Amino acid sequence: MAINLSTHYGGIALKNPIVIGASNIVTDPENLVKLEKAGAAAIVYKSLFEEQLQLEQFQLEQQQEAYSNWDAEHDTFFPRVKHAGPAEHILRLRDAKRKISIPLIGSLNCTHDETWEQFAVEMAGSGIDGLELNFYNNNTYFDLEANEIERKQLQTLKRVRAAVNIPIFVKLSPYYSNPLRMIELMDQAQADGFVLFNRLFQPDIDIDKEEHHFPYNFSSEADNRLALRYAGLLHKKVSGSIISNTGVHNGRDVVKMLLAGADAVQVVSAVYKKGIQYIETMLSELEGWMKKKGYESLDDFRGKLSKENLADPFAYKRAQYVDILMKSEIFMQYHPKRGELDHGHDDL
Repeated sequence: MAINLSTHYGGIALKNPIVIGASNIVTDPENLVKLEKAGAAAIVYKSLFEEQLQLEQFQLEQQQEAYSNWDAEHDTFFPRVKHAGPAEHILRLRDAKRKISIPLIGSLNCTHDETWEQFAVEMAGSGIDGLELNFYNNNTYFDLEANEIERKQLQTLKRVRAAVNIPIFVKLSPYYSNPLRMIELMDQAQADGFVLFNRLFQPDIDIDKEEHHFPYNFSSEADNRLALRYAGLLHKKVSGSIISNTGVHNGRDVVKMLLAGADAVQVVSAVYKKGIQYIETMLSELEGWMKKKGYESLDDFRGKLSKENLADPFAYKRAQYVDILMKSEIFMQYHPKRGELDHGHDDL
């Protein structure tokens, strides 16, 4: 039986559903070739962050001013130069595009309306096949209202959509009052796909040194449940593609996301932890499961367990959680004193 793993990613055709998410691993040209050879269907290049460019510009200005007005004859020892902005990143995108034949998607995060549009246009001109708007928003302001954040993100999407003619994807965090409504509004604004969800950076504290430190935390398989839930809720409810991100570590995780309703997945941590060649294993696991079940294409089972296709009205509701708590065998299994009520615990 011939297995067809092809799928779609917005307006981009993919040979299979495994896409490499934005990370440092893709900045090495040799890794790009290895990722394609291992079977990756597309690659999202490392994000261009405007904040990083601003920091580099500030550091350059500090260096130039270090010896200002040294004496009457020297205003400065350095030539007056300006930071190149996104030029280096655009060059890297062009080089990456030449290295591989699979689709290359850029990723962008900005702080100003003008630069969102400017950088998007410049990145689109590099030859990339699509653009991911990384709506990373880590607020520290108490007076910033939620509707203002959402309004600005929608405005940014519409502005970029009007400026470029390649597929646009939005990478979102789950921290909206109603993510479904926000995604629906972005779908109406002609986003081509939704990456669920952004794994936001979080600092930690070293209690011995009494200072902050910044570990790089890989995802775990348990982290994929939120993306799975929303893939199931969104299947056939929006026009854009659904791409599950975070916690996709093996072929079985890929199957889960497709059953829920995702069109594709993004993988990062699994490649870091198990190596680039592990993509081959993930694809083999996916194919093996499909053969076992008698499925010839992804469309044969995509969304089979989505809210759209389930007869059980409570599968995606809190009532299912309540049902679990009411099952005595589950309660007995986890309760420390088998059968004795402990009113100090509200959940499992």
